[in-house]
Amino acid sequence: MPEHIKKQILAEIKALEHELSHELPAEIKKARAMGDLSENAEYHMAKQRQDFVNARLGQLNRRMAELSLVNLSNIPKDKVGFGSTVVVYDMTKDEEIEYRLVTSEESDVAKGLISTTSPIGRGLVGKQVGDTVTIVTPNGKRQLEILKLTTVHDESGPDESSDESPDDAINERQQGKSK
Repeated sequence: MPEHIKKQILAEIKALEHELSHELPAEIKKARAMGDLSENAEYHMAKQRQDFVNARLGQLNRRMAELSLVNLSNIPKDKVGFGSTVVVYDMTKDEEIEYRLVTSEESDVAKGLISTTSPIGRGLVGKQVGDTVTIVTPNGKRQLEILKLTTVHDESGPDESSDESPDDAINERQQGKSK
């Protein structure tokens, strides 16, 4: 799991735990002192916030547990997976696009960072260079051909056993168009 995501989640957990154990009890105590609880808006708002904070803490703790189970050695070396950078040719838009598959917390489509749980991310996971996939997005169907793939394993150190140039798939596609 990326360390900055872990730190971000832990910081939010710490802030919410502080609010739950220090700030909210003081607000509830102050609101109770105002009298009739049935018509006390401050009391109801503090209780609602307390419920929200408890629910959010549960979500964050579950997410930390899920992320701690990510084992990079289980990610394939020749297929699209978490951490992969993929160059695709979008046949629908007639353009090349580069995506990096990240956690949902890191996703930012404008920067090319897409979640593995997004429609495009789900469609690309498990695919190889040369594969063509049809992906149903909120904006309609898209046909994507995988031109280049760099996995997390490739980024950690070059694999010298590969004889094929990363540009071979691009050249093959361009030659196929001109035929």
